[in-house]
Amino acid sequence: QLIPELVSQGAAGLEVLMDFLKERQLTSIDLVAGLAYQSLYDANTPNTKEFLTTHFPTGIVPLVSERDIDYTPLQQLLVQQDFLAADRLTLEKLCELAGPAAIKRKWLYFSEVENFPIADLHTINNLWFIHSQGKFGFGVQRELWLSLGKNWEKLWPKIGWKTGNNWTRYPHEFTWDLSAPKGHLPLSNQLRGVRVIASLLSHPAWSVKG
Repeated sequence: QLIPELVSQGAAGLEVLMDFLKERQLTSIDLVAGLAYQSLYDANTPNTKEFLTTHFPTGIVPLVSERDIDYTPLQQLLVQQDFLAADRLTLEKLCELAGPAAIKRKWLYFSEVENFPIADLHTINNLWFIHSQGKFGFGVQRELWLSLGKNWEKLWPKIGWKTGNNWTRYPHEFTWDLSAPKGHLPLSNQLRGVRVIASLLSHPAWSVKG
């Protein structure tokens, strides 16, 4: 509530947000810092643009990769709140992680997911989580899945992937903004069964803080 109030105060309020983010730079990134960053980005004033370019040239989430994958384009789409393009790029990045064969076929085997580096999954998840105010990401999907006793048939309607017996149709029936149900994004293709998403949500990455 405080952040929108500061934004409404104009330049003085934005100055407070910039000071706040500068102090938080060396500590862990949380949703409050994420919202402050998003608000400064959306303000789009010469001052905020210069501040973000100087202090957060690659965004607020550390873009760590064990396989030298560049997550900057994903960061940019998510801060722009272009969730449809970000979802498509997420699959591309996961295929990059899996290797040349997955890049060529444009989908994943569950056995490839099991070998994903923890650091990269944390980066992708943190980008989605921070830039959706805690609404999206594999971690959110995992929490919901566990809370439903790992029951897939209960999870699908909960996250808006299924209504009754009908799967939500891609792309027009999905919700590409923050009005979507919690855990709605990023998508995983269920037409080949649940093994890929099961591997993602059971990955050792979620037992390690990141």
